[in-house]
Amino acid sequence: MERRNLGLRKDELAVQRHRSERTGFIISAMAATALPANKIPVADYVSGIAEGDRALLARAITLVESSNPDHGRLAQSVLQELLPRTGRAVRLGITGVPGVGKSTTIDQLGMNLIGEGHLVAVLAIDPTSKRSGGSILGDKTRMNSLAQEKNAFIRPSPSSGTLGGVTRRTRETMALVEAAGFDVVIVETVGVGQSEVAVADMVDFFLVLLLAGGGDDLQGIKKGIIELADMIAINKADGDNIRRAESAAADYKNALQIFTPHGATWFPPVMTVSGRENRGLKELWAKVLEHRKTMTETGEFAQRRQVQAVSWMRDMLEDRLMGALRANPSVATELPKIEASVRDGRLLPTLAVDRVMALMGL
Repeated sequence: MERRNLGLRKDELAVQRHRSERTGFIISAMAATALPANKIPVADYVSGIAEGDRALLARAITLVESSNPDHGRLAQSVLQELLPRTGRAVRLGITGVPGVGKSTTIDQLGMNLIGEGHLVAVLAIDPTSKRSGGSILGDKTRMNSLAQEKNAFIRPSPSSGTLGGVTRRTRETMALVEAAGFDVVIVETVGVGQSEVAVADMVDFFLVLLLAGGGDDLQGIKKGIIELADMIAINKADGDNIRRAESAAADYKNALQIFTPHGATWFPPVMTVSGRENRGLKELWAKVLEHRKTMTETGEFAQRRQVQAVSWMRDMLEDRLMGALRANPSVATELPKIEASVRDGRLLPTLAVDRVMALMGL
């Protein structure tokens, strides 16, 4: 597979040049990225990202993550132009409780794939604190090898405290990195909760990493997450933990018999892996490819992608409607009073919603 140099140095960026169709001027990539993100022409974003320009890719992702409406409109214009270049990557979602070894496993799996000629993007969703609004965004420090690899791109993104934030930002960022030529996109989530359900609905293959030896293996994972899994991997199957991992894998194989498969032609396999020692990761990737081949042959792959595209549209519609609600002057004035009435028990929540809708003219 031909590799493009996505790890351009500053001196290389300075001589990379492309034409802006909107302005008609020739500008360098360095000049473009020196501008504020919302001042870079759409054509420059499109050509730069298509050529693998990381600086412009990062700027475009910043637009996607911005809450500024002008940034959002510019991001949508860029995405629309890049749409034909998206959709060809393998989209892999990976979840598991904190401490299960997600980052270590992704780091090693990513390096294995780069060794095979792939370009790997990792989108790591960090939970945003509802109290402070902050997030850790520390995945680059946990993926040391990939962070230094020119054929990898790691982008930690805050969830913004809402499921919609996960859905919109991750889907659009995924489209951007695919347009930049990354043919494997790994979406990592932190913990097991609503964001995992959202990620399962936007990837081709959803992997659940688990640990053995906790004493409550079968009780420690939510049934809904298991039902979404395309595969379960017991991680840290190394050293004197191998036997416990194999025992846990057998338990999960038996437990999966009572769940209803979410696909007609694929039953989730269970295997043991060690991200730290690079054990089982080759077999894990082989299962990802086997799943893609099977689903493609039956037509389920295309159907899944189509359903995801419509789901993206609906999620965006809900996001936009909520944005319009917050921006409505009448709602902005009355909403605090309505919320106070609900909080004090003086107004039924359903009637409160009716009042807000009436303020919107709906």
